[in-house]
Amino acid sequence: MLLKTSYKTEAGILYLIADQQILLAAGFTGFNELTKRLSPLDASKQSKTVGQIPIISDLIADYFNGDTSALNSIQVRQSGSAFSQSVWKAMRKIPAGKTWSYAELAKRAGSASAVRAVGSACANNLVAPVIPCHRIIKSGGAMGNYAYGGAVKEWLLRHEGALQ
Repeated sequence: MLLKTSYKTEAGILYLIADQQILLAAGFTGFNELTKRLSPLDASKQSKTVGQIPIISDLIADYFNGDTSALNSIQVRQSGSAFSQSVWKAMRKIPAGKTWSYAELAKRAGSASAVRAVGSACANNLVAPVIPCHRIIKSGGAMGNYAYGGAVKEWLLRHEGALQ
């Protein structure tokens, strides 16, 4: 049974879908959009809306209340290619308050020339902001794209201290 809940933040409503204590999807769109992007196996499971998801809801609250390292303790699972998995794993190593360029992330994911593939992995990340694709910027320092819009990305980066 999948558990679904939402959390109101200053950046917008964050929607969460979990399988027990493993976060499968998170984002600032509705449940329908997130559910469409789940793996077929997870999407086929029954779900129920709850007030809180044990452990995950507390860690999300801690993050938005100022403990910007709280997201590191959330277990996640999402389907994707081996390279996407390596990109997401590398992305989780970016400390709150820091940013990496797409090129830096490509290098740390094991393929310095795969900058475009890194962009695709960021776009396909289903567990934002826990897998922090908002911490990826363009090489020249420009913010770059974010699935939930520039205002949400900017808010998250300010919240973490990466922007003044």
